[in-house]
Amino acid sequence: MLRLIALMVTIALGDSLNPSTIAPALYVASGERARLSVVEFTVAVFVVHLAAGVALALGPGRLLLSLVNQLGPTIRDLLEIAAGAAMVLAAGLLWRHRRRLSEKDLPDPNPQRKSSLLLGATIIAAELPTAFPYFAAIAAVVASGQTTAGQLLALAVYNIGFVLPLIGIIATVLLARDDAKERLARGREFVQRRWPTVLASVLLVFGLLVAIVGVGGLL
Repeated sequence: MLRLIALMVTIALGDSLNPSTIAPALYVASGERARLSVVEFTVAVFVVHLAAGVALALGPGRLLLSLVNQLGPTIRDLLEIAAGAAMVLAAGLLWRHRRRLSEKDLPDPNPQRKSSLLLGATIIAAELPTAFPYFAAIAAVVASGQTTAGQLLALAVYNIGFVLPLIGIIATVLLARDDAKERLARGREFVQRRWPTVLASVLLVFGLLVAIVGVGGLL
């Protein structure tokens, strides 16, 4: 179980540096009643993302589990290697196109509080079809053979890691108070200029770690 939790944390931290969620959260945090709005946004992202993972793991995942049991225990290690390779590939693509990506404007949503819940749910629902690191994590959870409670715990840990940057924004709004908007503005500027490079570096490191864990299991 500890190995599975470590894998969830590793993939989630790389997946969490997502401008599609961080940039809107920064905007929401600068709107009216910023503290409540950014909390609502974060809760919506967490709940929808977790619910989708649970649905996949306990629905189609059961069918995958029966296939995994037939193929043998090494399938988990192969899935970890595949997940690591996918993260390394994504890192390479981000690095190659980093200049063009950094020149694109980040999302500019309506920061009004009344839309923050719907905004978070809509953004994460739209992101799910291309959430390949999450799919790899779900596959690893299903292949782990853990009980339903263990799988739910692993998915919850993943999603806590996924929203850590949003929790950091909440902490900034709560603790910085007077200069919160200035700090958030600097954060948005950094995300705008550097997110492809930072995300590529993180995905590369975590992807290699995940792949090494998988290779170690095969040896």
